[in-house]
Amino acid sequence: MRWNSPSVFLYNAIQQPHVIALTMICSMLLLSGCQIPDLFGASEGAPLPDDFSGRASVDSSADVGIKEFFDDPTLTFLIGQGLASNQELQIRNWEVQVASNEVLSRRGAYLPFVTVGAEGGVDRTSRFTPLGAAEDQLTYPGSGGANFPDPIGNVRLSANLLWRIDVWRELRNARDAAEQRLCEAIELRNYFVTQLVAEVADNYYELAALDQRLVYLNQTIELQKKSLEVAKFQKDAARGTELGVQRFLAEVRKNESEKLIVSQRIIEVENRINFLVGRYPQAVDRVGWDFIKLDSQPLHVGVPSQLLLNRRDIQAAEREVAASGLDVLVARARFFPRFDITASVGYEAFNPRYLFDPGAFIANAAGGLVAPLLNKKAIQADYKNANARQIQAIYHYQRTVLNAFTEVANGISKVEKYRSSVELKHSQVKALEESVSVATQLFQNARAEYIDVLFSQRDLLEARTDLIETKQQQLSAIVNTYQALGGGFLMSNAGDVYDEHFTPEPPQMDGGMGVPPVPDNFDMTSASGKASLVTGSEDQAPPAASVTEILLPPAPAPGKVSLESVQTEDETQPPSLGEVSLTPPVGDAALPPSLREDSL
Repeated sequence: MRWNSPSVFLYNAIQQPHVIALTMICSMLLLSGCQIPDLFGASEGAPLPDDFSGRASVDSSADVGIKEFFDDPTLTFLIGQGLASNQELQIRNWEVQVASNEVLSRRGAYLPFVTVGAEGGVDRTSRFTPLGAAEDQLTYPGSGGANFPDPIGNVRLSANLLWRIDVWRELRNARDAAEQRLCEAIELRNYFVTQLVAEVADNYYELAALDQRLVYLNQTIELQKKSLEVAKFQKDAARGTELGVQRFLAEVRKNESEKLIVSQRIIEVENRINFLVGRYPQAVDRVGWDFIKLDSQPLHVGVPSQLLLNRRDIQAAEREVAASGLDVLVARARFFPRFDITASVGYEAFNPRYLFDPGAFIANAAGGLVAPLLNKKAIQADYKNANARQIQAIYHYQRTVLNAFTEVANGISKVEKYRSSVELKHSQVKALEESVSVATQLFQNARAEYIDVLFSQRDLLEARTDLIETKQQQLSAIVNTYQALGGGFLMSNAGDVYDEHFTPEPPQMDGGMGVPPVPDNFDMTSASGKASLVTGSEDQAPPAASVTEILLPPAPAPGKVSLESVQTEDETQPPSLGEVSLTPPVGDAALPPSLREDSL
C-alpha cells in the first residue's frame, strides 16, 4: 500500500478531530448556499419630465403654510380642530406607535437574552436500572457516609443566557426594515394630514357656495312673487289671463322646493365637516361667499422633481422599497447556518440547605451550529416571496410618482380652465341681470308678455347657479392642486408642522387597561336599563385644542435608491437586487431652460 494513497490520507484525517470539524463546517456552508434561487428585477421607470406640460416655476406652493395659503381664520380654526380630534388621524397616530414598538422589539432580537429562574422537584429512579443501582452506592459530602434520600429532590437557582450570533446580519437587517417601516407609517400619517386639510377646505367652500345659492334662490323667489302680484293685477284689470298667474305661481313653487333641497344639502355638508373635525352635528361658522379670495392668490407649481420631497405618499413608498430590500436579505440569511450560544450559572442541590454551599455552584456553556440541509422548500418560498414583494414595492413607487405628477398636471389645467370659465360666466350673469330688469319694467308697463319675464328670471337663476358651481369647482381644483403638490402639512410659513402627540393619551385604569372618557354630566340614576345624557347648550362651542409643535424625523433625500447594497452602521449588505433609479434626484434637480416665474 502506498503511503500517499486516498485510503491512507482518509485514515490520517480521521485521526485528527479538528479536521473533521472543519470539513463538516465547510460542507454545511457549501450545501446551504448552493441552492439559493436567483432574484428577479423590476424594469426601470421613465424619468420625470422637466415641467408640467410647459408649466414650471422656481417656488412651489407646497412650501406655503395653511394659514398663509387659505388666509381665512375661520377655516384655519376648523382645520386645527380636525388635526386635534379627527378619529381616523388618531388611528394613524397609534399605527405609528405600533411601528415604533416593533422597532424596539427588533432592536433587542440580536442582543443576548438573559433570564433568571428557579426550579424544584423530586425524582425516584428504579433500583433495577444501572442508574438506580449506582445511586444506592453514592454518598454526598458532609453526610458521614449517608446515602442520598429516596426519592431524591432537586432545587436549582440559575441565570441563563441565550444568544444567537447575528453572523449574516439577519436580525439587524430585520431591525433596519422595521425602522424603515416606522418612517413609512409616519409619512403615511402625514399624507393623511394633507388629505384631511384638503377635504375640510373643500367642504368648507362647498358650504359657502350653498349659502350663496340659497341667497340667490330667495332673491329670485321674492322677484317672482312680485311678478305674480303684477300678473294678478293685470288679470283683474282685464289686461292679462289666468295662464300668466299660474305660470308664475308654478315657478315660485319650483324654486321654493329647490330651496328646501339646498337647505338639506347644507345640513349634510355641515355634518360632514363636523365629522371630519371629530364633533357631533352643530352649526359650522363660515365666511360669506363674496369674502372668499382663494382664487386671487397665485399658485406656484414648482418643478416635478420637488414632488419627491413634498409628497408624503412618495416618501412612504420609497421607505417601503428600502424595507422590502432588507426583507430579501433577511430571507437570504436563512439559507446559511445559525450559530447559537447558551450558558447558565447558579446553584443546584438535592436539599435547599445545601443550595448556597460553594460546592453547589454550577456553570455551563455551549455553542451550536445548525444549517438547513433537506426540505428547504419553505425557505426558498419565503425568499421568492420577499423578492416578489420587493418588486411590487418598486412598481408601487413608480406608480405613486406617476399618479402624483398626473394629479398636479390635471389640477393646474383645471384651475386655469375654470378660471377663464368663471370670467365668462360673470359676463353672462351681468347681461342676464340687465335683461331681467328690462323685462320686468316692460311687463309692469304692459309692454312685454309674462313669458319674457319668466324666461329671463329662470335664465338668470340658472346662470347664477352655474357660476357658483363653476367657481366652487375652481376653488376645489386649487385646494386639490395644493394637496397634490404636497401642501397642507405646514401649519405656517414659520415651519410649524403637525405634532403626532397633538392630544393627550387616554386615561388608564389601575390595571393598565385604557377606558373611554365619561362626560361629567352622564346620568346613570335613571330607570333600569336606561341611561340619559344631559346635553349642554347648543350655543356653547367646544374649546380649541392647544397645538404642540415638534419636528418629525426627516425622510431620506429621494433620488437613486440602490438595492445593490444597503449601508447600515459600518457594514455593507450582500447583493440583493439591481438598482432602481428614482430620477431626477431632488438635490441635483436642474431647472429646465424654459423655466419662468409664471404661475396660474
